[in-house]
Amino acid sequence: MRAYTGMISEKTAYFDSTEPFKTELGALLPSVRVAYRTWGKLNARKDNVVLVCQALTGSADADGWWEGMFSPGGAFDESEDFIICSNVLGSCYGTTGPTSLNPLTGRHYGPDFPLITIRDMVEVQRLLLAGLGIDRVKLAVGASLGGMQVLEWGALYPDVVQALMPMGASGRHSAWCIAQSEAQRQAIYADRDWNDGWYADGHPPAKGLAAARMMAMCTYRSFENFQARFGREFHHGTTFKAESYLHHQGRKLVERFDANTYITLTKAMDMHDLGRGRAGYEEVLRSIQLPVEILSINSDILYPKEEQEELARFIPKSSILYLDEPYGHDAFLIDVEKVSRMVREFLEGRALSAHSAA
Repeated sequence: MRAYTGMISEKTAYFDSTEPFKTELGALLPSVRVAYRTWGKLNARKDNVVLVCQALTGSADADGWWEGMFSPGGAFDESEDFIICSNVLGSCYGTTGPTSLNPLTGRHYGPDFPLITIRDMVEVQRLLLAGLGIDRVKLAVGASLGGMQVLEWGALYPDVVQALMPMGASGRHSAWCIAQSEAQRQAIYADRDWNDGWYADGHPPAKGLAAARMMAMCTYRSFENFQARFGREFHHGTTFKAESYLHHQGRKLVERFDANTYITLTKAMDMHDLGRGRAGYEEVLRSIQLPVEILSINSDILYPKEEQEELARFIPKSSILYLDEPYGHDAFLIDVEKVSRMVREFLEGRALSAHSAA
């Protein structure tokens, strides 16, 4: 199976749990490996931990995909915080997923990797933190898929995490998002190299995965962004700049990501629902008594601001900030200076509140 180890930082550490891991839906993984990165130093009280939760095609290398957030006085200040980011369960950058070896069969999991949920991702992160001797997280922060993990941290482990900052995310995946995910998966399935997920090493369903990424990019940006950036200009000959951009994004993902992984993670996102199997959606939101700062992106067509406003309406100690930029869903990756400032202000406000209470 194609390895993605060359795309993983040499600074990556690994945590291995040899105990079987039972997923929320009842499947059993014989063991779990978690790839993670840390920045800064854990203080003596072990209470300066900031947990960064990755988005769909990210990795533990948050200083790569969210580079502008790392700076003195910024969101992730290594002189102040001990920052942790782990590659999520089901991904292809070092944590157990479809590209991993199945110890029971001797070959990679491939399409046999079980259906997982956001809760499973959080449970694996909790295993990692426990293995590192960490029982308190002062802030869990993330966007998109990362924001879903942040919200589940608040529902699953309110005794561990002390504050939440979800960005560009909902409390349950909408029919709109589920439809987008399924259309992208169908593009992968339609590729002649798909072979029911048992594609040959070196012959992934490249055209299908590229098409899936192209569709996704159309929802990660906005009408205004595409108009301003590309308009009706041509790149070469009769190829529009907008076309060229999408083809470029498709090729880039094929070079660095696995198709089975894409399917696994998008299905996990579709399963996202804080109310599933619990008292009810609104009741779960009301039960989150932690300080929560919600970041909404006004131009986001994938997770519109109404979904973040719904979170703010029901979570008791929440507030909402708006990122009024024309970039669409990906604004959290683009306007990092503003996002970084928002995170730091929330962190410092939390610290001041805690000091005043003491």
